[in-house]
Amino acid sequence: MGFPPMITLDLFIEGMSIDYNVVKSNCDNMLRALEGAKEIRVTSPLGTDVGFSVEGRTFIADTGILTEKGSFGNLPAGEVFVAPVEGTANGVVVFDGAIAGVGMLRAPVKVLVENGFAVGFEGGDEAQRLKQLLESVRVRRASNVAEFGIGTNSGARIVGNILMDEKVYKTVHIALGDNSTIGGKVKAGIHLDGIITKPTVYVDGRAVMRDGKWLV
Repeated sequence: MGFPPMITLDLFIEGMSIDYNVVKSNCDNMLRALEGAKEIRVTSPLGTDVGFSVEGRTFIADTGILTEKGSFGNLPAGEVFVAPVEGTANGVVVFDGAIAGVGMLRAPVKVLVENGFAVGFEGGDEAQRLKQLLESVRVRRASNVAEFGIGTNSGARIVGNILMDEKVYKTVHIALGDNSTIGGKVKAGIHLDGIITKPTVYVDGRAVMRDGKWLV
């Protein structure tokens, strides 16, 4: 049996063997909490503390319910995501789950963010690997804070394959690079997501998720 690129048997069985009506319900709940949001702040026990504007940007839900002609999704589905306003992200991001192109993390990777760009990387070999991947594109916009997303698939787990990693229920992912296909303005030739576990998410100062537990 053949699978599309990056789709493995484990991913197919675990990430896609789920009632997508439940995934859609999770997405709908989060969309309601995010409706009209202007500012997002994300923290985590390992030191993440980053904020950015989403004013005027549209949150997108990948529910897995693909029943209409022309429907498009990213299987295994299960996330709500948005392109932060360019140049507004500032703070610290600590990835502790996995990073696209790097895989599952043995130790946290700390990324310093200033005025919408990743400007510093700490955390040993895996941090250097992330930095090298971004530098390989040879354009500064590769370090653009491109995406903020929340996983809504309770069947998914972190395995080192970003297709499933970013969908894990109650995790957050932040991507660097291109956001031109999700409502942003940056074309960079690269898009790398990193996973944050046990996040706390504030929407205009109100917590909608705390330590990975939804409050909505």
